[in-house]
Amino acid sequence: MAFFDRNNRTGGFMDEIRCDEPSYLIWKWHPSGSQLGENNRENAIRWGSSLRVKDGEVGVFVYKQQNGTMQDFIVGPFDQIIKTENFPILASLVGLAYEGGTPFQAEVYFINLAQIIQTKFAVPFFDVYDPRFADFGVPLAVRGTISFKIADYRQFIKLHRLSTFNLADFQAQIRDAVSRYVKDTVANAPAAHNIPLIQIETKVSQINDIIEIDIGDRLRETFGVEISGVDVGTIELDKSSEGYRSLMGVTKDIAAATTKAEAEARIKDIAAKQRIEAENYEETLRIQREEGQYAQHKQTQSSNIGAFQVEKQAEVGVAGAEALGQMGANGAGDINLGGGGDGFNMAAMMASMAVGGAVGQNIAGSMNNIMQGINQPVQSGITPPPIPTSVYNVAVNGQATGPFDINILKQMAIAGQFKASSLVWKPGMESWLRADSVDELKNLFKNVMPPIPTTED
Repeated sequence: MAFFDRNNRTGGFMDEIRCDEPSYLIWKWHPSGSQLGENNRENAIRWGSSLRVKDGEVGVFVYKQQNGTMQDFIVGPFDQIIKTENFPILASLVGLAYEGGTPFQAEVYFINLAQIIQTKFAVPFFDVYDPRFADFGVPLAVRGTISFKIADYRQFIKLHRLSTFNLADFQAQIRDAVSRYVKDTVANAPAAHNIPLIQIETKVSQINDIIEIDIGDRLRETFGVEISGVDVGTIELDKSSEGYRSLMGVTKDIAAATTKAEAEARIKDIAAKQRIEAENYEETLRIQREEGQYAQHKQTQSSNIGAFQVEKQAEVGVAGAEALGQMGANGAGDINLGGGGDGFNMAAMMASMAVGGAVGQNIAGSMNNIMQGINQPVQSGITPPPIPTSVYNVAVNGQATGPFDINILKQMAIAGQFKASSLVWKPGMESWLRADSVDELKNLFKNVMPPIPTTED
């Protein structure tokens, strides 16, 4: 059953409980026609009254009982006729004896959760010490603004009496506490955050962040408010003080010593750089000298190899003459084409001549290659790539053999192992082809001796 029934208006007139203050943090409602602090009439809630709590507000109903006070909290937005089902505490207090028609006593407060309160603070000059120069205290002052609001209204009510709450007094309490916290934070900043005292005026932004972190928890625990922002406007050193002049003198001496040390370090760096450059120059000259000596040595070797080549060719000629002489001594007048007797063997002679010629050619070619390599300019660290050659696979008895380059295929053609009808293939060809149909290979068979036909006796 509703505590107030619009159809049973026996006992009073209807009130609209609301807060229309443009700016407030805590505001106490009282019925129209009554004055705050007069008597209990200011706390009389009449039947049929409606409650309106805007978004961002909390309505607090405080019931004073013998065993203490109890509260009902109505979080906005809320706009309804007061009913017991919406007020758990009220429902337990109102009995059938009241018949739903007797006004009840309750203090009604509105707490503004959206209001941000700004309070200026100022910390007068106090001595701050640089940990590096603890003998010199320098007077320092701080001024700024702090912004806060109520975040946890239940915690706020535990810490403050709503009935005696005054915003101006509360701001003064906040201001005094912030001044103490800021003084403590700034005094410890040089040591805790490695900030030179002489430079602290230029570190306003850093100091601002430090203060906001340090005092946030303190204000929440002590006053039940949440910091919205801290704006440190000024950090001022008393430059006329003896401490400041003494600190500046010591700082200048240290700065001069630091500058001297840095200059000496730069001189040492320059000397070390010059020494390294000199060593590198000497090493470059040594390498150039050794390369010149090496090139001269190679040139001398080239001359010696030329003489060695002539000597070897002569030795091959002598060996050939001796071989021919030996063949004559063994019966050169007797010609045996079949090779079955002890006379002159034409096939053996041709083979020997071929071998001798090949040996002579190989030695001569090797000498020429060596000389060409020696005569080439020395290029340190550069190796020429191999000369590209064409290679082919050859089909033998249905199997791919190779790959073989042109020179090997030429020798195989001379030996009769590679014929014009042989099938060949290399990368890039679509299929196997006869050797004599490949332009690159057809010339290999022009001067090849055909096989000797067999004759029947």
